[in-house]
Amino acid sequence: MSNVTRLRHVLPMSPDINKAIADLDSAIARAVDAAKTAGLPQGLVVSLLHGHAHAQTHQMVTV
Repeated sequence: MSNVTRLRHVLPMSPDINKAIADLDSAIARAVDAAKTAGLPQGLVVSLLHGHAHAQTHQMVTV
């Protein structure tokens, strides 16, 4: 896991990183809102988000 960056060690974060975080957060919120509007069950939305989080965590610790 030597390629993992702990955010507390790089604070304060650059404006580019802050913008990327804000953009990611708003994109996720818009996608969740769109899924709910389309009638997807909340459990399915949560399970998809959890699956992506799990896959990204696995990639982070194995690469």
